[in-house]
Amino acid sequence: MPALLPPPRTGAARLLDPEHLTRVEDGERLHALLWRPGPGWRMVSSAVLGGGIAERAWVLNAQVAHGYRRTDPARHLAGLARAAGARGPGVGLMTAADVSAHGRARDGGAEAVATAGVSVRGWAAAPPECATGAAPQECTTGAAPPGTVNIVVALPVALSDAALVNAVMTATEAKVQALLDAGLDCSGTPTDAVCVAARAPRDGADVHAFAGPRSEWGARLARAVHRAVRAALPAVAHP
Repeated sequence: MPALLPPPRTGAARLLDPEHLTRVEDGERLHALLWRPGPGWRMVSSAVLGGGIAERAWVLNAQVAHGYRRTDPARHLAGLARAAGARGPGVGLMTAADVSAHGRARDGGAEAVATAGVSVRGWAAAPPECATGAAPQECTTGAAPPGTVNIVVALPVALSDAALVNAVMTATEAKVQALLDAGLDCSGTPTDAVCVAARAPRDGADVHAFAGPRSEWGARLARAVHRAVRAALPAVAHP
């Protein structure tokens, strides 16, 4: 397994503060973002590794080569995380986009980091032919290399299970709003993923039951995600 090498870390401390890692794989220099908040976090994710709702100790967003052909992405991500020193259960996302060009934003304690590849994009409610590739002109609005929008959010409060699911919905809505505001005629890419991390409940602490866009923390999450996605979009995507 190739080594992942973190550069020196600089800047003020943040709640969501991923390390920037690099590796050489199949002769190509690739990047990754690894956030290690440690214990005391519950996460909800659609990721291929560590998806669902559970306590997690780290989140890895790894760049892979265009034309990725491995059939064991969860094992691949777990190996990359171990090589970087991550321990315990975690969440692993992957993308063909350059994750070193990520966007980040904060709003009232909510923090978001996004990576965005939008070369292959389209609308969620696409014709059934899109599953077979029979009508690519109706399924995507971009060209060859695969793209993925990955979003990681951290909230300094505890959320109920229902609120965690609600937070994923809110983050997704904010992502679509950012894409439309950038002039892109799509709702995302076929491989987009999201991870929302919230504090594990503690005795006597409030557990928030809602995370929709008009709730206190959902509104903050939405604004942070919107700005992070806009910042992560390639320059060609901006009007």
